[in-house]
Amino acid sequence: MLEGWFLWFILAWIIIFAGSMAIGGFFMFRKFLKKMPKEDGKSDMDWEEHYVDNTRHLWSQEEKVLLEDLVSPVPELFRDVARHKIAGKIGELALKEDAPIISQDLVIRGYILATPKRDHKFLKKKLTEKQINYTAYEHYFNHSE
Repeated sequence: MLEGWFLWFILAWIIIFAGSMAIGGFFMFRKFLKKMPKEDGKSDMDWEEHYVDNTRHLWSQEEKVLLEDLVSPVPELFRDVARHKIAGKIGELALKEDAPIISQDLVIRGYILATPKRDHKFLKKKLTEKQINYTAYEHYFNHSE
């Protein structure tokens, strides 16, 4: 029979293991849903990749650095995914507007539209640090995802 500290150790291990499996399963299921094809035959991730690939040549070094700086508050574990999602939205905007280059305006609008409202306070803080006036983008903050 199990008793004493070993019993509590085993119970704690079971709880930690089950919790880790549930969290991992949740994120894997979300990724699976993003890979599911939509009515047009492409998934959200396929479109994201399409926009990034077709606008790669429009990025200047300055805008790449700006995007990198804006995603710096994102935890490192999720930063690559966030950067790619935001770059996909920026690429989508650039293709829809037939932009000749990726501009600071496109980077900021794409970031706002690609991120949830809870992350906008970090963006506003970063833009203030970089002395970029974001009042022209207030309506995007109010109508994003």
